[in-house]
Amino acid sequence: MTRRRFMGSAAALGAGLYAMPAMGRVFRDSKLRVLSVGVVGTIGEADRRIISDHPSAEIIGLCDVDTRAIAKALQDHPDAFTCEDYREAFDKHGDKFDAIIVSTPDHSHCAIMTMALARGKHVYGQKPLVQQLEELDILDRAVRARPELVTQTGAQRIQSAERRAAFDILKSGALGRVIEVHVAFGNGALAGGHYFADGVLGDPVEPPKETNYDLWLNGAEYEPCRPQMVERKWRSWWNYGGGQIADWVVHLTDIIFYAYPELQSPSLVCSRTPSRDVSSFHAERVSSTLTYRVDSDRFANKTCNMYFYDTGLKPDRAQLGIGEGDWPGDIFTVVVCEGGTLLLGPSGPIEIWREGVMTPGLEMPGLPEYPEFNHWHAWVDKAIGESTPHHWAPFLECNRCTEAGLLAVKAAKYPGQVLEWDRKRLVFTNHEEANHTLVRRAYREGFEPIRL
Repeated sequence: MTRRRFMGSAAALGAGLYAMPAMGRVFRDSKLRVLSVGVVGTIGEADRRIISDHPSAEIIGLCDVDTRAIAKALQDHPDAFTCEDYREAFDKHGDKFDAIIVSTPDHSHCAIMTMALARGKHVYGQKPLVQQLEELDILDRAVRARPELVTQTGAQRIQSAERRAAFDILKSGALGRVIEVHVAFGNGALAGGHYFADGVLGDPVEPPKETNYDLWLNGAEYEPCRPQMVERKWRSWWNYGGGQIADWVVHLTDIIFYAYPELQSPSLVCSRTPSRDVSSFHAERVSSTLTYRVDSDRFANKTCNMYFYDTGLKPDRAQLGIGEGDWPGDIFTVVVCEGGTLLLGPSGPIEIWREGVMTPGLEMPGLPEYPEFNHWHAWVDKAIGESTPHHWAPFLECNRCTEAGLLAVKAAKYPGQVLEWDRKRLVFTNHEEANHTLVRRAYREGFEPIRL
């Protein structure tokens, strides 16, 4: 087996700008100049610092709706320009940077990423890539319109040897034809704690005085600020995040979509949950079934089901044929094949089960060596034109992961109902109400994604 390579405001922008080619900058003796949008938050600080550690990259600009975050980031990059509004960064400073990091809340991703692509900038974007189902198509089209630009999703767990080995094993067909896939996500949308809200809708409050709340809302419809909304707990909110499933889906399904390009888009989704009111928050205790139609001899059937579980729910080990024992934590991926079952934690371990007997996955015969590499630095290498075998997680691949996660969490609004999904038309063919409530949002003027 061999390893594989994988490869003003928006409203004020004119059609001529949309057709603008990427800046043909040559990176021989100069650095990749990077704008960081969302400079601290939950992952923005790590993204910014690790990318700036690359000898051929520098952070040239800092953009954040929170002045506290800007002040903190300026300690690392005192010469960077600063602004609160990403549109101002492009309009006033667009000639100063070649690439952009987008580490903002989910609901603002598509608008910022598509503006970057329209302006000819390479993009490192956090997951999930988009927050609305329609945005899957908007972002895909923007990426295809700018094939010369390098995109990469924040799916850094591919750095682990175990994840890359899992890809090689699945891609090779060493375990035979695929029967089904199971993914356990650990926490749920209403877990409370550091990242998630507790599901209690408090009374309206004043936004943090350091935060430009209007800019934080981005394209989402105006609503008053409430406790547990701004900063990191927006993940739990229906209008801004996608709960644990959307947040983790790229980390847990990337190898599936890399190994099996046949899995393009689900045709059916059914989510079950005791939650009923999702007007403000995402549901918890979600178990979801996504059905993919496949016509390939790499699959045991004409359809392949992907089963998702959150809030501590898990598949049954005996049903999967892997015998009694402990799971490698609460978050894992299981691929059931005719010749064995692969079990993988987010960054390992990897286990291969045959007839109730486990073999460590890295002991599978024929696997190559897996040298260490830096996920973030691979994006920089690719953007400056250097050859690298480590550029994983481009947008077009990871948008397929994102679609699965979004469908699972959004279908929980109609628990137990089978929704028939047509990705090309962006419609649920059997559920008109779902078309009005799950597919798209009406953007506030000036914050629309750019459609290329």
